Amino acid sequence: MRLAFMGTPDFAVPALRALNTAGHEIVAVYSQPPRRAGRGKKLTPSPVQQVAEELGLEVRVPVSLKNEEAQAEFAALDLDAAVVAAYGLILPQAILDAPKMGCLNIHGSLLPRWRGAAPVQRAILAGDQETGITIMQMEAGLDTGPMLLKSSTPVAEKTAGELTEELAQTGADLMVQYLASPQDHSPEVQDDTLATYAKKITKEEARVNFDQPATAVLQQVRAFNPVPCAFFEYEGDRYRIHSAETVTKSGQAGTLIDDQMTIACADGAIKPVLIQKAGRPKLTLAEFLNGTKIPVGTSLQ
Repeated sequence: MRLAFMGTPDFAVPALRALNTAGHEIVAVYSQPPRRAGRGKKLTPSPVQQVAEELGLEVRVPVSLKNEEAQAEFAALDLDAAVVAAYGLILPQAILDAPKMGCLNIHGSLLPRWRGAAPVQRAILAGDQETGITIMQMEAGLDTGPMLLKSSTPVAEKTAGELTEELAQTGADLMVQYLASPQDHSPEVQDDTLATYAKKITKEEARVNFDQPATAVLQQVRAFNPVPCAFFEYEGDRYRIHSAETVTKSGQAGTLIDDQMTIACADGAIKPVLIQKAGRPKLTLAEFLNGTKIPVGTSLQ
C-alpha cells in the first residue's frame, strides 16, 4: 500500500520498521520537529525521524497541520492510508479525510479504556490486570474511532518502560496484519460509557505518596519507570526509586522504620531495590546504604 507514517517517540519505531519490511510504499514520514535534549541542549531529531532517515525515507516535521499548505501537501501524496503511532499533533479533519482508507492509529490500550496521552502509565497506576493494543480508525474525537483489531497482554509486574516496549512491537505486528487484509476485520464502535481518560503524566505526580497501601506505591514506582521516575525528598535532595519491593512491616506512613531503608506506607511498607540520589549514579540498595545514612524515624516526603 501507499502509506504515510506519522509518529515521534520510540514507541512508534517498531511499526515504522515493520511496515517498511512488509514492503509497503512509505512515501512520507511525519514526525515532530527536533527538540533540544541532553546536557548540551543540542537539537535532536525524534527517534522516528532518525530511523526514517536511516531507511532512506522522506521526513517532514511540520509544527502544525492546521494550515492549508500543509494539508494540500499531505493530500497530494495520494495515500491509501496514513499510519499513526504517538505522533503528538492533532490531525485536522482535512488530514483525516485525505487517504482513501483514512488514518489508522496504533493505541496503547484496550479501548475504550484509557483514551488519551498516557494509557500505559494509567493502566499500571490503576492496578489493571491486563492492557493491550487497539488498531483504530481515527476521527475528530480523542481516541473515539471504530476499533479494527485488538490484542491483550497481562500487566503483571512490568514497568511502564517494559510494557511500552512490548506493546510497541505488538502494535507493529497488528498493523501489518490489518493492512494485509483490511476486508477481514469489521469495525467495532466503542462503548463511550466504558471510556476512561489517560491524562498526561506530570513530574510532580511522580512524588511518592506513602499515604496509600504499599501495593499502590509499588504501582507508582513501576508506572513512572523510566520517566519521570518515582521520587521522595530528604534534606532538600531528591531520591529516585527505580524499583522496589513490598515488605510486611508497618509504621507511620512515610517514615523510615529500619536501617535497611524500609519505608512505611498506609498499609505495609516498601524497600527500594534500585535508588538514585539526584546527580549521582543509580545504585543497588546495598551500594546506596554503604554511602548514605538516613536516620531511622525520618519522615520522607
